[in-house]
Amino acid sequence: MSQRELKEAFVSHLNGTSLQEVVLGSCLAPLCLLSRGLILILLHQTRADTESPLPLTAHLFLDFCVLILPLVLSCTILSSVLQQVIVSVAVAVAALFCYIRASARHPVRTGPSFLQSHIEARRVPFVTTFRVLVNVKTAISILAVDFSVFPRRYAKTETYGTGVMDVGVGAFVFANGLVCPEARRKNVSGSKTSHVMKQLVSVWPLLALGMARMASVKMSGYQEHVTEYGVHWNFFFTLAIVRVVASSLLVLVPVNYSWAVALLISSCYQFTLETSGLKAFLMHNNHRDQDLIHANKEGIFSVVGYVAIYMAGVQVGLQVMRPRCEVREWLGALSSFLLGSCVLYGCLCLCQALVEPVSRRMANLPFCLWSVAQSLLLMSLTGMADLALLLSKRASGCRRVPSSWDLCKAKSGGSNQPLADVERTCLVQAVNRNQLLFFLLANVLTGLTNATVDTLSCSPSLSVGLLLSYMFVNCSLVYVLHIGKVTVKFW
Repeated sequence: MSQRELKEAFVSHLNGTSLQEVVLGSCLAPLCLLSRGLILILLHQTRADTESPLPLTAHLFLDFCVLILPLVLSCTILSSVLQQVIVSVAVAVAALFCYIRASARHPVRTGPSFLQSHIEARRVPFVTTFRVLVNVKTAISILAVDFSVFPRRYAKTETYGTGVMDVGVGAFVFANGLVCPEARRKNVSGSKTSHVMKQLVSVWPLLALGMARMASVKMSGYQEHVTEYGVHWNFFFTLAIVRVVASSLLVLVPVNYSWAVALLISSCYQFTLETSGLKAFLMHNNHRDQDLIHANKEGIFSVVGYVAIYMAGVQVGLQVMRPRCEVREWLGALSSFLLGSCVLYGCLCLCQALVEPVSRRMANLPFCLWSVAQSLLLMSLTGMADLALLLSKRASGCRRVPSSWDLCKAKSGGSNQPLADVERTCLVQAVNRNQLLFFLLANVLTGLTNATVDTLSCSPSLSVGLLLSYMFVNCSLVYVLHIGKVTVKFW
């Protein structure tokens, strides 16, 4: 077999992991975010709170070590002891919190009055962090999957199953719906037809990137997992089509009924799979050379499921963007999102028992349920970590921690300036400023790494070293742009 065929075989015919392991892995990133915030509070306590405790390069290094390094290690050399890793990080977080409270110069009481505290109403930081985490995890996985140190159970499944990378694509689409203009209730300017045309124009960068990726893959002989999207299709095309279709639907249907549209689309799609020959058509790999539809059937028909996931993201975005000022209001909202995740997981188990398992290849109803449930879980845990960090900031009297809420003295009070200063040094905000560029850089660097390194024969230590170097280069580039307040847009 050629090197290309070996690499294609390496990522093919996989069945994924258990739902429990995916849920367990979701706990690590929020814990890392909380530990990073507590470390910064501790540094502020040991130094003057009016000054930045770290220079720019040191802040980048801290963020990389606390936020990126654990995610890389947890899906490589520490994947077999994931539970112990999460418990260890949780213990370290608890110890940091206790130490910060004990050593606070001017400790603040954190009783029931904390729930009535007003927080900065104009920011929803955990949404930004959730979207960044999805992007970062995707960037790590698309290269890590080519190394043998990356567990095969985490890779994308062939037909049925729940791989970690499978939920990543669903979460990516959900995150896009979460912050779309309709979810943020931005007014549609002009007629409905002009709005749809505007959406068509706005996705040209994604279409261009999809064409560029397709051409580069064909010309370079890069390995292709054809059953993922098809011969010519890729995820950039899916993102573009989903955006246009969803925007068109939201012109016809009130945005408050996005959940009903999501349920209707996914249910009708599943009914069609069960009662027609569509499922058999998608499952068979023959006739790839007949026409574009046969060659790209997985990518084309899975768009239906991704549209449903996007519409669910829009509905959740509407709830997230509702005005809330007090801690207890946000705690109630996050609790409802967490409950919603549990309900959807219950529906998923029932659906898998009565209908069929999760299939990322078809983007069937179980896949939609799983993607939304897992996205809600990660978003809820990230929000809970944010509230825990807010409690720590109140207890210590320290305000200047990036990517978190800030307490205000009144509903409309509080200054953004201290927070704006520290956001300038934040890796999360750096990735958020140029999310599409970050994703594009990850794809380019993944191709370059595969072109120069035999990833299959790399030792575990070399594999981890290459992954960390790849992520550090990617993070450093967007960090430098963020420091210079440069936002790279393609339109």
